[in-house]
Amino acid sequence: MAYELHYWPTIQGRGEFVRLALEAAGAPYTDVARGDEAAGQGVPALMRHLKDAKAVQPPFAPPFLKDGSVVIGQTAVILQYLALEWKLVGRSEQSRVWTQQIQLTLADMVSEAHDTHHPIDSGLYYEDQKPEALRRAQAFCTTRMPKYLQWFEQIVARNPAGTRFLVGGKMSYADLSLFQLIEGLRYAFPKAAASALARTPLIVDLHDRVVEVPRVAAYLASPRRIPFNEQGLFRCYPELDLA
Repeated sequence: MAYELHYWPTIQGRGEFVRLALEAAGAPYTDVARGDEAAGQGVPALMRHLKDAKAVQPPFAPPFLKDGSVVIGQTAVILQYLALEWKLVGRSEQSRVWTQQIQLTLADMVSEAHDTHHPIDSGLYYEDQKPEALRRAQAFCTTRMPKYLQWFEQIVARNPAGTRFLVGGKMSYADLSLFQLIEGLRYAFPKAAASALARTPLIVDLHDRVVEVPRVAAYLASPRRIPFNEQGLFRCYPELDLA
């Protein structure tokens, strides 16, 4: 039975981290909100599940994944749920916990990147909080982005299995998520990201290694990969790209 991924149909957002894992694994899935409403899919189907008053364990927000009767919310938890089945994490408990720690730190950085353009309230337009966004972006580009990226660089450098991946000697869901993070930073902050990534060659190599994975490459070249845009997590506002 195919998984049902529920996420907004016009943005990459947090759902893209799940899409990448499903695509890299070759797992069967339906991107429900991008489907035909006449066939019972589309955004109405997503909202129907999200607002189901009978659900005992309702998800807070997309993305959430349905696997039969099981519903899983939160990107990091979805990835952890999928990982063992599709060999996207090491089998030892230590590897699984460490990979999840990395993923949660990635999620922290993604939230900070988002908050550069919505530092006060996600319900307000960017245009309503520009002065605050500029201050937030200054701190993110000059301090927070380099600090996070250097941490990921250290993880790769210290990996006992070598410097090809974050954990062990095989690609995990955390590697896929780091790839997506770097893609988003390069889109939203091309100058600041170039400066920070120039000092982290190992994770740049890791990013390039993920691109070469056949299923990932096929996905990136397909219409299933939604382009970055100014409605998602990573938004390109040149005035916020403070190298």
